[in-house]
Amino acid sequence: MKHIRNFCIIAHIDHGKSTLADRLLDFTGSVTEREKKAQLLDDMDLERERGITIKSHAIQMNYELDGEEYVLNLIDTPGHVDFSYEVSRSIAACEGALLVVDAAQSIQAQTISNLYLALENDLEIIPVLNKVDLPSAKPDEVTDDIVDLLGCDPDEVIHASAKEGVGIANILKAIIDKVPSPDGDPEAPLQALVFDSVYNSFRGVETYFRVFNGSITKGQKIKFLATGKDYFADEVGTLKLNKEPRPKINTGDVGYLITGIKDAREVKVGDTVTDAKNPTPDAIEGFEDVKPMVFAGIYPVDTEDFEELRSSMEKLQLNDASLVFTPESSAALGFGFRCGFLGMLHMEIVQERLEREFGMTVITTVPNVSYFAYSTKNPDVPIIVNNPSDLPEPSTISRVEEPYIKATIITKSDFVGNVMSLCIDKRGQITNQTYLTTERVELNFDMPLAEIVFDFYDRLKTVSKGYASFDYAPIGMRVSKLVRVDILLNAQPVDALSALVHFDNAHHIGKRMCEKLKELIPRQQFDIPIQAAIGSKIISRETIKALRKDVTAKCYGGDITRKRKLLEKQKKGKKRMRQVGNVEIPQQAFMAVLKLND
Repeated sequence: MKHIRNFCIIAHIDHGKSTLADRLLDFTGSVTEREKKAQLLDDMDLERERGITIKSHAIQMNYELDGEEYVLNLIDTPGHVDFSYEVSRSIAACEGALLVVDAAQSIQAQTISNLYLALENDLEIIPVLNKVDLPSAKPDEVTDDIVDLLGCDPDEVIHASAKEGVGIANILKAIIDKVPSPDGDPEAPLQALVFDSVYNSFRGVETYFRVFNGSITKGQKIKFLATGKDYFADEVGTLKLNKEPRPKINTGDVGYLITGIKDAREVKVGDTVTDAKNPTPDAIEGFEDVKPMVFAGIYPVDTEDFEELRSSMEKLQLNDASLVFTPESSAALGFGFRCGFLGMLHMEIVQERLEREFGMTVITTVPNVSYFAYSTKNPDVPIIVNNPSDLPEPSTISRVEEPYIKATIITKSDFVGNVMSLCIDKRGQITNQTYLTTERVELNFDMPLAEIVFDFYDRLKTVSKGYASFDYAPIGMRVSKLVRVDILLNAQPVDALSALVHFDNAHHIGKRMCEKLKELIPRQQFDIPIQAAIGSKIISRETIKALRKDVTAKCYGGDITRKRKLLEKQKKGKKRMRQVGNVEIPQQAFMAVLKLND
């Protein structure tokens, strides 16, 4: 055990985590020349296309220092805030963390929030100053920032360049010297933490775990504490670049387990695996539940695919534990799921993964949050409104309450004005302002959760040039003046485009939605009126003009009555067409509502 080191790499997005992981694998000889490629651990097509890490990736390396063999278990984590749950799970399985900071960009928002996550879990932090070879690098200034943040000595900050391979030997030495070896009791009953899992269509669920106490052997009868079910460990092994089966995984090590589980619901991330005959009395603590930020409906394009979508979502949830979903139905779209996401990027990625990995074409509705409505007949019993279409008639409502949150924003002092005006635009009330250093300010706001759902995070990043970290905690429900804005296409209401908005913003939002839909919905052979309404009152209208087929083209010369006869016939046909005509709404139209400020 004293030769095992478990560590993860944490950093803000684009500070060079995946490149550093590549260099560590090269240096320790864990990959052959044939297997080498940039961002080796980012094995999903989406990750390579977008240049971001979406999933945490675990891999084992062997390294010899001063004549002793060490086993290093590395977990490369995502940097984007929408995947911070991945980071929290990786941290739970480690004893140390490499905190990577870009020498040109210095400390950024996600650096700070990931650092706090690591400190809460008592991890040993090794600061690494990356990209020191860049012409724009400011190594001395950024080293001072790291020293202020961590309270360490300037000599402890390792200068490195992952691209050039500079400083890699120093990093590996620091990991072996500073990261504590795992402590656990090899004789105690088995106690292992499930920190990730993936669905393999041939072998069932592959579970990734870290052993805290005891050991796990091939063929052993094991038990999952959350579900209470027993299985046989058909195969256990270590996570090299390809999985390597082993007869036994000992205390402190990281590995994978295959039990032939075919039902994705039977494995939960954060669960404890133990021995079926001699179970551990305690589950492993410290795994927090995920807090979804954004709720949206996901529906299959063809309603017959509902069950297939359900099993695809369950398999995806195995690999992305921050996805939360419950079934719901819509008059316009049929049966689907109400899903909770950590942010807009997370929602986009889930939709893309469903299409690529499971071949499911889906429609995503406008994201929103849950409200409480109280009727005049029964003013004490709340009606839970998950969907704008659940809101009762305005005449029967005594009040509507919406969820409020306490938002904490850390930003540079240069951007305080911009951040404040954005939050006040979003109906926020400032409650506190603290200067953490002369450069960094912490702002606290009470804000409606609904205002954050759409584009708040993207706009916060824009006004603060990417330098703002955002965190929130719910503080209960408050009464608000909310109305439902319905969109009518060709006089038919489309419930998937309805939105609950504050009364003061309703007219503006209704007008912008109509304008946006006019751009996106393709023209038909007949006029399509687009209307926004509150109850029975129309607040805005746009018309998509008809495509006019030239029916008089075949008349050359001759009497005007011939042309008029053809035009009259066309007019009657258009009227009939409008009565039975169906308007197809493209997927961009559902998403357009989110980008009303663009």
